[in-house]
Amino acid sequence: MSERLGLRVRHHTGFSYAGFASSSYNEARVTPRSGPGQRVSSSQVSLTPAVPLATYVDYFGTVVTTFDVQEPHDRLDVEATTAVESWAPPRPLALEWSALRDPSVKDRYAEYLAPTPRTSLDSVGIDPRDLAGGGVHDLVDTLCEWVRGWIAYEPGATSVSATAAEVWTSRRGVCQDITHVTLALLRRLEVPARYVSGYLYPGRDPAVGEWIAGESHAWVEYFCGEWVGIDPTNGVAETARHVTVGHGRDYDDVAPLRGIYQGPEASGLGVVVEMSRTH
Repeated sequence: MSERLGLRVRHHTGFSYAGFASSSYNEARVTPRSGPGQRVSSSQVSLTPAVPLATYVDYFGTVVTTFDVQEPHDRLDVEATTAVESWAPPRPLALEWSALRDPSVKDRYAEYLAPTPRTSLDSVGIDPRDLAGGGVHDLVDTLCEWVRGWIAYEPGATSVSATAAEVWTSRRGVCQDITHVTLALLRRLEVPARYVSGYLYPGRDPAVGEWIAGESHAWVEYFCGEWVGIDPTNGVAETARHVTVGHGRDYDDVAPLRGIYQGPEASGLGVVVEMSRTH
């Protein structure tokens, strides 16, 4: 039986303004939902200033919390709290290449095969097909390991707006950047691949109930008959320590918080993620 972790997650983010914003409209994608590999037992989003919240599930299956602040505010604080049980599903048998590249499959998953502005690599100087052979799982494993060797993990080396092409050239980045490059190469190989946003529980094992610093994280899911998760930043298949929040073509589809407002210049408060084991 695969490892199962009971986890609580607190995600805090927001904006501060150089003065007062008169109004703002925002969307937050910070709420995990039950699915393969996880079961959510409770979730809540709280907001300062306190205003009514609404939710919907977007096209890619991500829970979106929307809110409209129609009063002067110099700060916007969003906190999401979730209780979830997480485990790693076993890898399924992969489709043969001929089946994966069947026109019906390519048409169904066309949006996860097409490059986006974030995941376009016009010239990579290599043929990705030279990096791996065998079945789909073997190719993905080898490709992810190669990307890890090509791009050095370096916090602060890029901004949140970085593209795969920029990261490919600089050879430095964080999980978001490594994920974008991996998506670009998998799509060149006609493997449907999507961006996953979520949380990563740290490798050490503190006591049950102890809150520790977690990580806002990004990784990849590829389609081989079923969606399978792999973390190219850490060089592992998706584990019980990975908690999924949302999916999309790239980061722009799953940004944790975005909005429009009327008022002075805004700056992000950053992201603080805390996690604790419940069992």
